[in-house]
Amino acid sequence: MAKEKQEAEKKQKLQWHPAFAAALEMELLENKDDLEFEREHNLNRKPLLIDCLVIKKKKNVVIKNEIGKFFRKYNIIEYKSVRDSLSIDDVAKTQGYAHLYKAYGESVNAIKFDEVSVTLIRESKPIGLFKYFEENSYTVSNPYKGIYYIESGLKFPTQIIVGKELTHESHEWFNLLSDKVTKQEMARAIEYSRNVRSKNERELIDAIFEVSALSNKSIVEELKMGDEDMCQALMEIMKPEIDEAVNKAVDTAVSAAVLQERKETTERVTERAIKVAVKSLRRFNTSDLNIKMTLMEDYNLSEEEALSYLK
Repeated sequence: MAKEKQEAEKKQKLQWHPAFAAALEMELLENKDDLEFEREHNLNRKPLLIDCLVIKKKKNVVIKNEIGKFFRKYNIIEYKSVRDSLSIDDVAKTQGYAHLYKAYGESVNAIKFDEVSVTLIRESKPIGLFKYFEENSYTVSNPYKGIYYIESGLKFPTQIIVGKELTHESHEWFNLLSDKVTKQEMARAIEYSRNVRSKNERELIDAIFEVSALSNKSIVEELKMGDEDMCQALMEIMKPEIDEAVNKAVDTAVSAAVLQERKETTERVTERAIKVAVKSLRRFNTSDLNIKMTLMEDYNLSEEEALSYLK
């Protein structure tokens, strides 16, 4: 049981970084054609990875989002999840990433020092780090809420983003990476997602919600118990998570059936699997209407057959 819990915690921790990369792209969506995103950029042949590298395609492009106003041509982004610390050693590490990135240009000095910036992002303000800056005479400015520029003491221009201090209305995607999202904030993001038609943008939003929903389960449950439209929107967003739970339940049911009754027919195995799937979906507080539609689509049942499993 303890091992399963550790695996679940490990999986959830690993999900934060893809969600962050998605949130970063959503934050900078207005300039999507001006920027190139590389997730987990390899610095060399060894497993030394940058969380995210953002490249400005044109020198004079003006980035509209406050976070992007600081960007140079090449922008190294380091993200710390709600469970990670941020110390002067982490700052030194990202400065090292910047030095290596500059050094691995295609030719000598192909990447200039003043073309590289570093951004570190964390939900809460790293008090110890800012105390270090003060005690060691680093110059720090605060041009926007939650955004700090380290203007002296470091080789590469560096900004620190404190998610908790950002203006939520202007940075709603980063706000969703918190484990303290409000019901109104979650509902507003869901409403936005319902009007998204771009496949790429939809995938980014799904990656963000996958982590946000796991970290704000009580808020998600409240919304599920709300109106049918909101429930349906949540069903669409959380479909990958639900599908995984259903598939796992089906696999378990089939395996158990094979062990207990090897002669059982395929129809009866499927029947058991459907019942387990219904039970699993009900644990997600899914309405009978949505369960019926899922059964009809996934198991090719008629409406009457699907309804028989809901009694």
